[in-house]
Amino acid sequence: MLETIKSSTEISQVFAQGKRLSGSHITLLVQRTAPEHDPRGRVAFIAGKKNGNAVWRSRAKRRMREIARDAGGPWAGFDVVFVAKRSTPEQMYSKVLQQTKNLLQDYLKECK
Repeated sequence: MLETIKSSTEISQVFAQGKRLSGSHITLLVQRTAPEHDPRGRVAFIAGKKNGNAVWRSRAKRRMREIARDAGGPWAGFDVVFVAKRSTPEQMYSKVLQQTKNLLQDYLKECK
């Protein structure tokens, strides 16, 4: 089960203080989890209105949730915000998944 970040204030904090990892199909914002939150890590999924209608946004969020699970999320000690790009729901699933894994692996190696 993915523990999600529900507060818009906390999501804004990740946007302001987190590290932005950008790929051609997805953007990730990563920040260490605050001590008062779940140490197993949390996630959030954002699909902006400027990219598409409600059907597009729902499809993008479903895809990002599945990618988070398949990529091994949640990540212990980190809050990760997934931000959909225009190509997120249309691109081949395997490409978006691999790009997500690569972005996270590179960043998590830096943090150790």
